[in-house]
Amino acid sequence: MAQSSSKTIFLCNSCGNEYSKWHGQCPACSEWGTLSEFNPPKSRRKSNGAPARETTKLHTITHKKDRKRISSGIIEVDRVLGGGMLPGSIILLGGQPGIGKSTIALQIVAGCGESALYVSAEESEDQLALRAERLGVKSKDLHVSGENEILNVLEQVSVIQPSLLVIDSIQTVYNEDLDSLPGSVSQIRDCGQQLLNACKQKGFTVIVIGHVTKVGTIAGPKMLEHMVDTVLYLEGDERYDHRILRSVKNRFGATNEVGVFHMMSAGLEEVTNPSELFLAERTANTAGTAILPTMEGSRPILVEVQALVSKANFGTPQRNTNGVDSRRLSMLLAVLEKRLGNIMGMNDVFVNLVGGLKIQDPAADLAIISAVASSSKDNVIADGTVLVGEVGLTGEVRSVARIDQRLQEAAALGFKIAIIPKGNMKNVKSFKGLKIHGVKSVRDAFKIIF
Repeated sequence: MAQSSSKTIFLCNSCGNEYSKWHGQCPACSEWGTLSEFNPPKSRRKSNGAPARETTKLHTITHKKDRKRISSGIIEVDRVLGGGMLPGSIILLGGQPGIGKSTIALQIVAGCGESALYVSAEESEDQLALRAERLGVKSKDLHVSGENEILNVLEQVSVIQPSLLVIDSIQTVYNEDLDSLPGSVSQIRDCGQQLLNACKQKGFTVIVIGHVTKVGTIAGPKMLEHMVDTVLYLEGDERYDHRILRSVKNRFGATNEVGVFHMMSAGLEEVTNPSELFLAERTANTAGTAILPTMEGSRPILVEVQALVSKANFGTPQRNTNGVDSRRLSMLLAVLEKRLGNIMGMNDVFVNLVGGLKIQDPAADLAIISAVASSSKDNVIADGTVLVGEVGLTGEVRSVARIDQRLQEAAALGFKIAIIPKGNMKNVKSFKGLKIHGVKSVRDAFKIIF
């Protein structure tokens, strides 16, 4: 390795940190052999002394409230995007390999009804044509390219002038002016910036696809999240057929909005009523189950919480969860033992959210602790009952947000009894066929349930 000068910059291809001298091991992320010399691209700015753009006063700017969005042709996708794709915006679509990112991107391109350029830098054009044939894509305004050099891609955009550009994926696109390999931090940063500049200047929409690592973050283009307008994650499990499209950032719509899909041989099919999907195979009149009306974005979804309590055969009891926070379960078990006298110290406890859904909703506390108590007591929670409420350390049940939407979904699916926090009873609406009980503590809820 040549001696570094004062102007030499070494960039870590793992975490993106910059250093003035070379290290065998990155001081920040502790990875070995990830530092490489970073040569910034030559400036393309014209040295003709042209003046900078003039500023504009805020009050002189007219805002078009009815600015037209581009519909994806898929209701669930439009819901997550806040009504469709906004011209001049850039969308980052992340997900694990094989989860269906390319499939849903191709379906969006086919359904939007606009001229589009699909840059398939990972697959050949023949492979993409086979996928399109399987999905039934017959759009005549869809252009396909196997180019993966960013300047050539932007030249194709200038010629075709599409309304939508799809980059699949950002890890395989590169700038030949940089010395680093495709997928490195410097390549992704430069390519992302050029795509951002182009879409803002010319007013077309860009969908950038990126892979997700084992820990759940977008590999490589993590630094793109602050540059793009919308960040979408396509979540799912190979053990289940459903997929969830989740918005974690959206400058033009609500965040944490979700769309639910069913993976079929002909692509992703919309699920208009997710509650029916997650409750389709539930078993009634069984101890250890409870129904929870949770919120995913602005959408209420009813899910089944299952709990199993059994005597520990070994010294250390197990605490296993699937879909809920294990630390939250430990707190609820402590409340159950300390405040309600249910001894859980020598029991194994397993909690599962049916269907592979993962939630971080504190309103699930009452359903979880009730399902655990039901399994421990071997008492059945009456069929047609939903439970919602946050549980505090003293055993109190605290009020939750959007209670009307939760109860409306429960009433629509035919549930008869709802147990909610007493603090929510002040402004809660009445729903036909649904009897609502307000409780101040978990003990009060158990008197009704058991």
